[in-house]
Amino acid sequence: MNGGMDQEQPNNEATFFTNLLSPTTISPGKLYGIGVGPGDPELLTLKAYRILTTVPVIAYPSLENGKVLARAIVADFIGSQQVEIAMPLPFSVERSSQPFYDIAAQKIAAYLSNGQDVAVLCEGEPMLYGTFMYLFQRLASRFPAEIVPGISSTMASAAMLGVPITFRNDVLSIMPATLDGKTLRDRLAVADAAVIIKLGRHFVKVRTILNELGLLHRALYIERATQPNQRIVPITELDPVEVPYWSLILIPSQTQPQ
Repeated sequence: MNGGMDQEQPNNEATFFTNLLSPTTISPGKLYGIGVGPGDPELLTLKAYRILTTVPVIAYPSLENGKVLARAIVADFIGSQQVEIAMPLPFSVERSSQPFYDIAAQKIAAYLSNGQDVAVLCEGEPMLYGTFMYLFQRLASRFPAEIVPGISSTMASAAMLGVPITFRNDVLSIMPATLDGKTLRDRLAVADAAVIIKLGRHFVKVRTILNELGLLHRALYIERATQPNQRIVPITELDPVEVPYWSLILIPSQTQPQ
């Protein structure tokens, strides 16, 4: 029996000194994608609020002119002790945003690797045309990640306009105004109900197509839904120059419940 104990002792000592000399492993931080909703801070979910007010690091997209809409929505909930990472993005068809996402992902990864959780703010719903998706693709395979859903501008706009979007078996189509004219026309022609987002400078193209398809009378326009500067204007009275990127056209279903 003593011989057996003598054989085990060196192994135990080796393990002890190996553990003693090895650096402490840092558990990676968690990446959160926080949907902050369309603009009204009261539409933030309780879960998003809890994470937002307790996470040590907060990241958010910013325009190159310094505007930070996602942060502005929840500005009152951010503490002075929290580290903030602004992620400049061009939001331009002339310049690709992908290199900017690479840079942002590297900055966020540094905090996550150091064991700090990071919440990325995303206007609306993170997984529906959200900026967070591109960071998720870059980081989720390396770090634990969780998405907190938010209210999308599509759903908020329907509420603000006071119209049901679909009934029964209707199919809702969400399409960006940035599509080429033929594709947009073909999809609108067969849609039960539709939401056209990202209008901006594409408004005239969209309005022309709606008129050609006989849909103009059903089209409802809203910009900056739920925000203090929300505006609802009859589509025929709009000045195309004034139409912002943060606007959409809702074409509700013609179906009526019986």
